[in-house]
Amino acid sequence: MDVMTRTAKVTLKKIYQKLYAHFGPQHWWPGDTPFEVIVGAILTQNTNWANVEKAIANLKRARALTPQGLKKISTQKLATLIKPSGYYNIKAKRLKNFIAFLFEEYDGSLKKMKKEPVAVLRRKVLSVNGVGPETADSILLYAFGKPAFVVDAYTKRLLCRHEVIDEDLDYHAIQDLFHRYLEADEQFFNEYHALIVRVGKEFCKPDPKCFACPLSKKGIRLFC
Repeated sequence: MDVMTRTAKVTLKKIYQKLYAHFGPQHWWPGDTPFEVIVGAILTQNTNWANVEKAIANLKRARALTPQGLKKISTQKLATLIKPSGYYNIKAKRLKNFIAFLFEEYDGSLKKMKKEPVAVLRRKVLSVNGVGPETADSILLYAFGKPAFVVDAYTKRLLCRHEVIDEDLDYHAIQDLFHRYLEADEQFFNEYHALIVRVGKEFCKPDPKCFACPLSKKGIRLFC
């Protein structure tokens, strides 16, 4: 199936319109600072956000939720603080990898990091050990306001069920669909991804609730 079709473009726009009409603005990603967003993006791998919030709260109480704070703290102490997020030893190393990258490339300055062109910044962030495409794009979009669409399990599940994509399509091919057919606007990408997460959590589950889903109304077909 060729995803680069007019039908796919129209369907993507209809999905957004219906989700926005139903849920309204999501104000996502939760985080007080860009650095907190970055830390959250790394910690949320393989866990839910409630667990990440507990880990972030621990970092705040320890006054470690800054680039300098995470640079100074030992990996062992960091692992203890982020234990609620799960896989804490692995994630502590990933956070340390990111901090090392931040200081080596940008002298620890997020302002300098933000000035990079999106393609260059994405390539560099992906070079950090433990940072994959979804995490990298979350950092670009939510921490730095770069127009990079985040593709997650919710996105793929929803698009497969609406027959916009084939199940074997990879991350970058799915992302290209959004980049090619929708306006490259960071606020729009932010809102769209947040809405997909919302409908994925409430309706488009592994055991879907299609009967109540806002996308089951006339104009959007479901193939659950």
